[in-house]
Amino acid sequence: MSTINSNAPITPVIEKKAREDRFQFHDYYQVDDLLDDDHRMARAAIRDWVKQEVSPIIEAYSERGECPTHLYKGLAEIGAFGPSIPVEYGGGGMDEIAYGIIMQELERGDSGIRSMASVQGSLVMYPIYRFGSEEQRRKYLPKLGSGEFIGCFGLTEPDHGSDPSGMVTNIREDGDSYILNGAKMWITNSPLADIAVVWAKDEEGIIRGVIVEKGMPGFSAPEIHGKLSLRASITGELVFEDVRVPKANILPGVHGLKGPLSCLSKARYGIAWGAIGAALDCYDSALRYSQERIQFGRPLAGFQLTQKKLAEMITEITKAQLLAWRLGTLANKGLATPAQISMAKRNNVAMALDVAREARQIHGGMGITNEYPIMRHMMNLETVLTYEGTHDIHLLITGMDITGENAFK
Repeated sequence: MSTINSNAPITPVIEKKAREDRFQFHDYYQVDDLLDDDHRMARAAIRDWVKQEVSPIIEAYSERGECPTHLYKGLAEIGAFGPSIPVEYGGGGMDEIAYGIIMQELERGDSGIRSMASVQGSLVMYPIYRFGSEEQRRKYLPKLGSGEFIGCFGLTEPDHGSDPSGMVTNIREDGDSYILNGAKMWITNSPLADIAVVWAKDEEGIIRGVIVEKGMPGFSAPEIHGKLSLRASITGELVFEDVRVPKANILPGVHGLKGPLSCLSKARYGIAWGAIGAALDCYDSALRYSQERIQFGRPLAGFQLTQKKLAEMITEITKAQLLAWRLGTLANKGLATPAQISMAKRNNVAMALDVAREARQIHGGMGITNEYPIMRHMMNLETVLTYEGTHDIHLLITGMDITGENAFK
């Protein structure tokens, strides 16, 4: 995080950006025709919210390295927390395509804003809903859905990232409680979280899920500083020093690595959609800039190389849109596999990063300023390419699925 004084005056460049969000949606293959009215209504609501609440402030917050925590309540009000969780538990009761569309519109605003919602819904509400007891569902989910509680997800450790099975965080039974020890790293929302869904090994070496509440003695969540990416999202650690957790806080419905991996699949699915939003924002800005910027007596859009860049960008965006939509239809039927989700996450995030880089070139020198969203998206996408499974790990997941051979070990 930046050490810039958060009370410092906002520069005129940021003020200029804050006054205007000229985004126009691009749908070259009329994918909109594949959506139903509920999908379109959800998209319109989120898009309007992003234009009003995110676009005017995001450049300033990102520049300062500050999380706009006041947006959590708004995210809850527009149904971005747990869109596919049943309404009776505080979710939106929507289908998987609606969930994806919401993530796409949020990431058009900023990857960090999408991360707020993605973690809350896919990595906190989802495991409690799927693996929790009815008492846990009733206790936590409505408060998470309303934004009263903020949650985080503890899986990655300082020495165990791509290999979560090697985790050393552990729980041991002690009367009517468990004693939790260990540490987690790179945890979105952790310094603000009221609860953490943490994965740890029991005395038999079996991975279990446990709900840890803020204020439990021995539990701390220090913030990670110095990030140059996802600067409008808060990230930290989770540290457990003999934390006594009631047995009632253990998620009873799952044993083993399949628990956290299923949560990651849910989050990766949302990222596969979300990355398209960042790409669309970069493409839209590049297209408009190329039409308005005059060089050698004509718009940049009139030059062959510029048209090549723009045509390739919209082609790759369109392919990603179709991939996400097909994945969504499979997910609605319960047929989407983790390997299919990995393919979509890997492809669409890499696509978005490539689009951001091409858009930066079209903007020339202006592309590195905060008057345009390009560099912010580009820096954010470098993180999105890595988290919830790295670019190469997802390639190996697909490789194992098509060959039957495990290249991880």
